Amino acid sequence: MDKVVILFKGGVETQEYFSIEMSKTFQKHGYEIYWFDLVLSGLSAKQLCDFYKADKSKKFMAFTFNFNGIAGEDGLYDESFEGGSFWNETKIPVYNMVVDHPLYYHKYLPLRPENYMQISIDKNHIRYMKRFFPGVQLAPDDGFLVLGGTELNEKRDILSDKFLPVDKRDIDVIFTGNYTPVNSFDRFIAHLDSDYQEFYRGLVRKLIENPEMIVEDAAEEELKNQGIQFTDDELKQIMPNLMFVDLSVRFYFRAEVIARLADSGIKVHTFGAGWDMLECRHPENIITAGNVSSQECLDMISRSKISVNVMPWFKQGAHDRVFNSMLNGAVCVTDTSGYLKDNFIDGENIIFYNLENIDAAADKIKRLLTNHDELEHIAENAYKICAENHKWEMRTNKVIEWMNLTV
Repeated sequence: MDKVVILFKGGVETQEYFSIEMSKTFQKHGYEIYWFDLVLSGLSAKQLCDFYKADKSKKFMAFTFNFNGIAGEDGLYDESFEGGSFWNETKIPVYNMVVDHPLYYHKYLPLRPENYMQISIDKNHIRYMKRFFPGVQLAPDDGFLVLGGTELNEKRDILSDKFLPVDKRDIDVIFTGNYTPVNSFDRFIAHLDSDYQEFYRGLVRKLIENPEMIVEDAAEEELKNQGIQFTDDELKQIMPNLMFVDLSVRFYFRAEVIARLADSGIKVHTFGAGWDMLECRHPENIITAGNVSSQECLDMISRSKISVNVMPWFKQGAHDRVFNSMLNGAVCVTDTSGYLKDNFIDGENIIFYNLENIDAAADKIKRLLTNHDELEHIAENAYKICAENHKWEMRTNKVIEWMNLTV
């Protein structure tokens, strides 16, 4: 039977890049790729309907990120479809990899297809779904699958060796990712009374003081400390307001890490929007390139000795920055997560720092930059682990394994 996987383009640039990487492995396994353009949703939906009707004997699957294509898009959701959507009428299995905390997506879950399976990149997100949305179908293995990485020189068509040696890398320290000032997130709670606003600001302070906690646990603990009784359903209703808390804490620490490095005398090359707004004592040590594509980020990582990561509050997961760094020869310096500690060894194939002692990260980076042999050793070890276990090819193979279990 011919196999077709529907993938999505035209949404968030990084997610489209992930999809393109995954498409290569789908094709190796004999899947035909159908690209749905989210920018032209109405037209794309008509074309998809025609394509599906032309040969229903094919085995259709869909894979998406963060509810792209299953969030009520024009042409895919209409009362003319049986069940109210193209997905429900066709019964096509849809796998959705949620790459942020599920609290961002409560409003989309009622629109999910009947034949829906959710993938989570953090085990805490699985716990959240089981508690607050027990009726949502998870992919096999509870749908746990961390993000993957991309190796630029995989085919050795750029360099004869796998990556540039340390001595030939012209960027000492890089950070790839955007920056938004924390006060920009006030809009998420501006509609609330002052007491409620203070509650959420208190949660931000609590997490800054206790960076091992996760957002939902901090909220529950604080409510109990205030003597407030609540059901799980009542707790679920306030979770979307925790976007303010999650984003505030995430960007607070992102700013703290980069500012502390810069103020210690380390020149940090940032690739992402917003870094010109970061306030620190030595802004001259932050070399900003502005917003760039995923491809350009990888290009720059491949020229860097050290790639700094600040985890976006995935305490039992990982971020693709970690794997992208390792697959392209940069030593990853990152705060920890349960997943990273289970899969990597500090000082051997990764460098860990603690969010409670960011200044120590600066000391580690300065020492590493004076010892190229150690950098080379760590980079080689990290590359080997990631090349065998943490590419998008491996993630796609797991998705295909799950798809093969779908009746």
